[in-house]
Amino acid sequence: MTIDTFLLIGLGNPGREYKDTRHNFGFMLIDRIAVRLNARGMKVQSKAIITDAMYEDRKLILAKPQTYMNLSGQSVQGLVHFYKIPLTNMMVLSDDLDIPFGTIRIRAAGGPGGQRGLSSVIESLGTKDFPRSRLGIGRPPGRMDPANFILQNFSRDEMKSISEILDAGADAVLEFVKNGLNAAMNKFNGNVTE
Repeated sequence: MTIDTFLLIGLGNPGREYKDTRHNFGFMLIDRIAVRLNARGMKVQSKAIITDAMYEDRKLILAKPQTYMNLSGQSVQGLVHFYKIPLTNMMVLSDDLDIPFGTIRIRAAGGPGGQRGLSSVIESLGTKDFPRSRLGIGRPPGRMDPANFILQNFSRDEMKSISEILDAGADAVLEFVKNGLNAAMNKFNGNVTE
């Protein structure tokens, strides 16, 4: 019996100074899944930190590219080729400025919507057709530069909801692994903090 393998890739920036920033929601989500599934072992592969876990008789490869957000595609392309994963068994997890805070949006394909990490992945893979789960961070207040906003830590008010959002995000990703993309979209697309 061959075990189905899934590649789950969280986008973010490496380094302690970026750890709790809005732009690292993808890394935070991978970490939440890793803790929940007691993921074991850590190694570097294709410019990413990798750990493995099992879920419902499926092997999960959890990856956090270390290339910095805007070059994420280099790592993602390397991982896809190394593990020979069909894109239908891969999901990219990221933050999104254009989605309200607390909202999960899962899609089968689509453009990057201004998310430079997703742009890099699309460019490197040569296709927009791969599953992704985006966690909304909302727009910056007033006239704040979006580039500054995404590299700030979450506000105190937002921090009260982060754990709940990450739990729902992890549930959504695991639903995708267990029951497929449509099930995950139907069950989890929407605001989880309302």
